[in-house]
Formats: sequence, C-alpha cells, structure tokens
Amino acid sequence: MTPRWMLVALCCLWVLVLGSAAEAIKVKHDSYMLFQQLERLNAERDRLNIEWGRLQLEQSSWSTLSVVEQDARARLGMAIPRADDVRLVTP
Repeated sequence: MTPRWMLVALCCLWVLVLGSAAEAIKVKHDSYMLFQQLERLNAERDRLNIEWGRLQLEQSSWSTLSVVEQDARARLGMAIPRADDVRLVTP
C-alpha cells in the first residue's frame, strides 16, 4: 500500500503536467495569432507603400508644364494671347 502523501504528490504532479500542457497549447495558439496579425500588418504596409509610390508618380506628372497649361485652360479659361494683343511697355 502506498502512503497517502505519495498519492497527493502524484495527483499534484498530474495536475501540474496537465496545466503545463494546457499553457503550452495556449502559448502556441497566441503565437500563431500574433504571427497572423504580423502577416496582415506586413501586407497592409506593402499595400500602403505601393499606393505611396503611385501617389508620388501622380504628383510628379501633375507638375509637368503641359498638365498645368491644360488645367489653366480648362478651369480658369486662360489662353496664350495672340501676337497682335501683346503690347510692349518700355520705361
């Protein structure tokens, strides 16, 4: 017959083993969830970098002279004056 304290120790050991197994499963699940979140954030970062590059290209194309001239003609009604409308003023 085994002493009572050995049964108590065996039960405590069994509970500790089960607890550590449950904690190991929880930690593995948490790390997997964090990895998925990291992958989502990396994908979002990549998408934002692509969008930023497109915006930089668009900004550089808007600053070209032909785009500015077309915009001035369309929105402001501006036009290059005819030669006979130009007056030179000398001091």
